Amino acid sequence: MLNLINEPLIQQVEEQPSKSLITYLYIGHFLARWGARMWEFSVGLYMIYLWPDSLLFAAIYGVLESASTALFGPIVGHWVDRLTYVKVLQLWLVSQNLSFIVAGGTVVTLLVYSALKVTNFSAFILLVILTNISGAVGVLSTLAGTLLIERKWVVVISEGHSPEHLTKMNSVIRRIDLTCKLCAPVVTGFIISFVSLKASALSLALWNTISVGVEYWLFISVYNGIPGLQESSHRRVSKSPSESDFEERKSTSHDEESSQVKLLEDSLKAKFTKLVSSVPYFNAWRVFWQQDIVLPGIALALLFFTVLSFGTLMTAALEWEGIPAYVIGIARGVSAVIGIAATIVYPILQSRLSTLRTGLWSIWSQWICLLVCVASIWARHNILSAYMLMAGVALSRLGLWSFDLSVIQQMQDNVHESDRCVVGGVQNSLQSSMDLMGYVMGILIANPQDFWKLILISFGAVTLAALLYTFHLYTIRKHLLHFEKLILFVKWFTRSSGNAQLC
Repeated sequence: MLNLINEPLIQQVEEQPSKSLITYLYIGHFLARWGARMWEFSVGLYMIYLWPDSLLFAAIYGVLESASTALFGPIVGHWVDRLTYVKVLQLWLVSQNLSFIVAGGTVVTLLVYSALKVTNFSAFILLVILTNISGAVGVLSTLAGTLLIERKWVVVISEGHSPEHLTKMNSVIRRIDLTCKLCAPVVTGFIISFVSLKASALSLALWNTISVGVEYWLFISVYNGIPGLQESSHRRVSKSPSESDFEERKSTSHDEESSQVKLLEDSLKAKFTKLVSSVPYFNAWRVFWQQDIVLPGIALALLFFTVLSFGTLMTAALEWEGIPAYVIGIARGVSAVIGIAATIVYPILQSRLSTLRTGLWSIWSQWICLLVCVASIWARHNILSAYMLMAGVALSRLGLWSFDLSVIQQMQDNVHESDRCVVGGVQNSLQSSMDLMGYVMGILIANPQDFWKLILISFGAVTLAALLYTFHLYTIRKHLLHFEKLILFVKWFTRSSGNAQLC
């Protein structure tokens, strides 16, 4: 009897640390994302300041950042899937924070010695290159952290709970990210507008210097306090030797076979095939294309082939239009608030419509909101056009982030645990490839007066994404709408209207 009385108390004591550790996870994620969002917002303003009246520098940075993620994203996913959680955690936090510290320092140097562009152009270009490389490495490191938290830790922590628990954790993680997207640009925009660009770059470097130790303590506390994470990490380590033995046996048998068919091994084609098959990059893409979520992944990636977001190009274009930095920051903050609303709306829709159908409604609602951006092209006043553009982009975030959560949950549910980070890395690589093409558009159409062309191309990419996802849903469900329910609703409404008239 005494044991029965004490058992709920013991369970309560065991559950309480888990809640506090999950809070640690959320706080650590917030600190890491804040630094990344500060850089993401301010880099466009730095580049337009360094090279006024042109989107060239902003587009070049975007190309480098996107190309690095597109090229190394699958490899990052492969490493995250093979290394221990602690090793990934250390590499992620050190490389991300150090990169943003260096990037902030080089920007301060460029702003303090602004005459370098005239007096020593070579030094000016070298500092710009260092800024670009540091920023790209920081974003690539952020990808490793995203894969670790979203594709591994959240799923492992949710094991043994109801599916709604995973949906809730996904929504909270995305809400934290969007909260940083809301507050960081507003704070940075006010610093730039009312203090200086130098102060914003300095604050970026100081933030990453101070927060790295706190972030590591929070995340390592989560890892040490949740046994499931340690068990998952140990399973990955214990799996590696057997895989190595398998590869050795495979190599040995291959050597025996090759000794019998020397002519085949001597051919260039066989050597090339052997080389390609041993590269993790190509193997990662092979794993991705074998998944059932390829079309939703492509549809999500197409949404990155756009300038219709508060990214580097649109921020630089709005700055050229004469919109103050703090106004852009506030608009970006409003956009993030609407995105945060999506993290609240998504679990409700998902519980009623299913994950697949929530994605359908989300992407088409985004498409409808972006019609305002298309209409802004024909606005006669430049300031009105800019505000219509910002309003359309902000409103579309409700559909965008709901669709993003839908696709992420489909990947978590339908991709095997051993392939989850690899598929996530390839997905981010694909998204960055689309992002890269968007920045290439910015280089080819670098005149801010021609920004309307980029708007139309971006809207076309969103339209294609919506059609692809609609096709994917149809191939699975064999229908898009429950017409029988719609007919019953019409009959009920007609009958109710007729009864009301009789009364």
